[in-house]
Amino acid sequence: MRPSPSPTAVVADDERLMREQIVGRLKEAWPELAIVGEAGNGAEAIALVQSQEPDIVFLDIRMPGMDGLEAARALAGRVHIVFITAHDEYAIRAFEHGAVDYLLKPADPERLAVTCERLRARLAQAPDPMTDLLAQLSQRLGAGGVAPREYLRWVQASVGASIRMIPTGDILFFRAEDKYTRVQTAGFEALIRKPIKELIDELDPKEFWQIHRATVVRVDAIGEVSRNLRGNQVVHLKGRSEKLEVSRTFNHLFRQM
Repeated sequence: MRPSPSPTAVVADDERLMREQIVGRLKEAWPELAIVGEAGNGAEAIALVQSQEPDIVFLDIRMPGMDGLEAARALAGRVHIVFITAHDEYAIRAFEHGAVDYLLKPADPERLAVTCERLRARLAQAPDPMTDLLAQLSQRLGAGGVAPREYLRWVQASVGASIRMIPTGDILFFRAEDKYTRVQTAGFEALIRKPIKELIDELDPKEFWQIHRATVVRVDAIGEVSRNLRGNQVVHLKGRSEKLEVSRTFNHLFRQM
């Protein structure tokens, strides 16, 4: 992927009017984003990625010939992928293919704005996808052909009467509550049925620490650690009032205290 003064993208959808709508709404939500190609199926999208080397591909899933999921497999590690489809039953499979986000047609302008913000953050902070791919290949060769472990990237959780797909990067902490596990983000809380002991095995240990049998916290969400009147360590989250107690089992995480 060659350097560019502004981010670039390809839009793939077999319906011309839908492509035009997506392109129009992208221009409104992200004026700096340059649309460098439009495709009618997965094979055309791959060809455009090879010739134009965009940063992002917006992919429909149901397309004739090669569909969006097949195209995503072929493009893995080369571009950031967002699926846009009318069929919400594909959500889990989409995230399993490494998608940055998943949007339902017609793309809601406010929801699309959230996607664009996530993409901006990914482009600003994440390594170049091709560099990341080469690193993964290097790890495979260095480990005798064994693929590096894949950690949980999205959580499917209940928020009121709806189901939301929450990126693990947005989650501040998990806490066991009765039969559920609370998922806390900066803007809302949600519930999942998976217990903490299963979650901790699926989360990247570089990003999440278990600090109590009932609590897992995102490391970069920790502002400071103090001691309460009982002498127990307490985690304070950045910009929030929650205080999460650290059990003695996990005191070693904060040895300097």
